[in-house]
Amino acid sequence: MVKALQQIATTRRLLIVGDSKLVSYDNLSKMHGDDVSFVAPASKVYVPAEALAGLDLTQASRVDYVAARDRGKDPAKLGTWHVYEDTMTLTGPRKKDPVLTLRRVFVHSSARAQAAATARAKKLDRATDDLDRLTRGLGSRHYPDAAAVEARLAVIGKTRRVGAYLRTTTGTCPDTGKPTLTWHFDQQTIDAEAATDGWYALLTNLDPDEADAVQVLLHYKGQEAVERRYSAFKGPLAVAAIYLKNNRRITAMITVVCLALLIFSLIERQVRHALAALGRTTIAGLYAGRPAVPTTRLIFQALAGMRLIPATSGDPHTIPQPTPLQLEILDLLDVNPLEWC
Repeated sequence: MVKALQQIATTRRLLIVGDSKLVSYDNLSKMHGDDVSFVAPASKVYVPAEALAGLDLTQASRVDYVAARDRGKDPAKLGTWHVYEDTMTLTGPRKKDPVLTLRRVFVHSSARAQAAATARAKKLDRATDDLDRLTRGLGSRHYPDAAAVEARLAVIGKTRRVGAYLRTTTGTCPDTGKPTLTWHFDQQTIDAEAATDGWYALLTNLDPDEADAVQVLLHYKGQEAVERRYSAFKGPLAVAAIYLKNNRRITAMITVVCLALLIFSLIERQVRHALAALGRTTIAGLYAGRPAVPTTRLIFQALAGMRLIPATSGDPHTIPQPTPLQLEILDLLDVNPLEWC
């Protein structure tokens, strides 16, 4: 089996898919110099909000992609994805550092845009409530002077995260000595932020022949599957830190772990494909008695209660009657444990 695996396995260029912390001149230049491919989102330090606000969705290309959370939904309610590509350059901290030219893929997600608009509306509403209460309380023991009002305004701006577009004027009434306050939200700033909703930029050094803009996005979206395997590496496989004397043992250890992760992936894949053939995505009672999308961890937990009674006095191996959930999982796996006895 291992020899057969060697026949189908091929040498591939390493592709690193990371988060925004991966993006720095030193990181990207070293990876590019070592012939390592990468895909990572750029923070606003490298791609400012002004660059995102200037994008035109009509010039972007629609991507045939459905997020996992949207599968099974009404097609009219599915999120949409668009990509637009150009290039950008990164310069190093030293003058002698070579300029790094990268592909930049702008991505627009309608779901992300809607989430940003909803979050902004909520924080504006909450800030408005706080500001109205502050206005009603001017001159009270809580806000006796302008200094107390300004201190409260600073708290509202920070906790409600509206400091970027909150404009205030405080003072003192000459007749009563009470503090005064006028405030409003800068609509121009809000509109400028709203123009960036749903947009983010991916940086990559992949050659266009290896991956077009759509494929770059799909590579980035595949990060979640890798992270789940990493979770299995730390969780069910419980791989502990170990000191190894030489590189051959390190390679052997990584090989064993990768084979275990491969088995994990294949089990999950088999069950999900079998469910898809039945027009389903979940198994009833799989997680805490509730329907759940099958993962290898949940599958193993459900099968953990099965017992094998060894053969005795000529009687064959037997397995006590499995639960309905266990029978369904075995059927989806197309596995009969008694055949292994």
